[in-house]
Amino acid sequence: MFQGTGSDVGKTVLVAGLCRAAKRRGLRVVPFKPQNMSNNAAVAASDDGGGEIGRGQWLQALACGVEPHVHMNPILLKPQSEIGSQVIVQGKVRGSAKAREYQSMKSELLAAVMESFEAISKDTDLVLVEGAGSPAEINLRAGDIANMGFASEAKVPVVLIGDIDRGGVIASIVGTHTILPEEDRAMIAGYLINKFRGDVSLFDDGLQHIEDFTGWKSFGTLPWVDAVSKLPAEDSVALDRLGRSATGNFKVVVPLMGKIANFDDLDPLSAEPGINLVFLRKGEAFPDDANLVILPGSKSTIADLIEFRANGWEKGLKAHTKKGGVVVGICGGYQMLGNVVRDPKKIEGDVDEVKGLGLLDVETELLPVKTVRNYEPNSVEFGMELSGYEIHMGYTDGRDCARPMVDLDGRLDGAISKEGNVRGCYQHGLFSSDAYRKAFLKQLGFEMSDTSSYSGGIEEALDELAEAIEANLDVDGLLRIAGSIHN
Repeated sequence: MFQGTGSDVGKTVLVAGLCRAAKRRGLRVVPFKPQNMSNNAAVAASDDGGGEIGRGQWLQALACGVEPHVHMNPILLKPQSEIGSQVIVQGKVRGSAKAREYQSMKSELLAAVMESFEAISKDTDLVLVEGAGSPAEINLRAGDIANMGFASEAKVPVVLIGDIDRGGVIASIVGTHTILPEEDRAMIAGYLINKFRGDVSLFDDGLQHIEDFTGWKSFGTLPWVDAVSKLPAEDSVALDRLGRSATGNFKVVVPLMGKIANFDDLDPLSAEPGINLVFLRKGEAFPDDANLVILPGSKSTIADLIEFRANGWEKGLKAHTKKGGVVVGICGGYQMLGNVVRDPKKIEGDVDEVKGLGLLDVETELLPVKTVRNYEPNSVEFGMELSGYEIHMGYTDGRDCARPMVDLDGRLDGAISKEGNVRGCYQHGLFSSDAYRKAFLKQLGFEMSDTSSYSGGIEEALDELAEAIEANLDVDGLLRIAGSIHN
């Protein structure tokens, strides 16, 4: 099990890289994360159809070369407000809970976690487990199912990950050792350092100091791997680093709201040379030189729509469309583009109806039943195959739905405005289709390379990460301690 000295130290990507390294060694390997908190979800197989898991476990399953399954991430929390989250158990919605309420649910949820761990461990050589946050959050230790609580119950050895790029890595590792109770400290077999820039040998003294303070074994120091930037990010924390240094003449503007979901829909665009993907943040004026505006998915459409208006962006968006500028709304963003969003059953909160942006002649009603499915539809506009998935609670209909975007065996989805420059649909992963992305961007005057492959880029990045891990970390040592649980 890999735990971190804090959030965003690179646990998800490191586990994905180790998954690929193990696969390349011929091992049957699968990922597991007991509890995840993320609005970046994926659709995975379940015993009774599709279910939701964190996008990180989807990536890790891809690295393993196996089909993602809900047992890989049995508990998924999707934040809906500052204090409450939707609780997904083994792929299905269990309900919503505020932070304090969720603490009381943990003992019950541990049974589901252990059931999933047992299920996912069958017929495998290796299970690589990712923790959440940090085990040093000892105020959350009672009833913990994400870090040491799970490790103790499952009797798996733990490796601690420290992020040297953020600074203070010695203190963070030594501090974790100091603050952990003795029984938890004994679960840690060693540590590794992530994201080192420059000459790794310059940190030899640092490794010695960590060993002197903790007695823990070092499993190595992983240098900064540029290829990691090509991999989907799991947490919205990563958005703080995105859209700041991109270059390119073709500007894609993405208004960034507080409940953004499935923002990896944008990754295929940001990966294209020549595209400048810009996240528009609170306090920033809506730019007047956008080539394309995308309203991404949302975990709370009404709250994000209210925030969009409060940020003063509605006028700028409408000015963009008035001069023929193109807008695409995905899932929650599609709902926002309509005339109204209704929530009569108060699914998202106390507001039961809000006026939409009025750029599509459609209306949305939020529904208690969640649609969760993978599918391979066709683009109505371009007559080509797509790939993607749906995760949403709501039904959208109206006059502009007579011009749909997506056709799935006769089931039509989405809408295009009469003028043709505003469109939306429920399909996540829309731009991951290389052929669709190329045809769509060409319509806007941007020429993509014929060799561009988004999925190919991810595979290459996973292989490059695995090679860096093999070259710099003690993979043999990690495999030995993993095997020790069977001794």
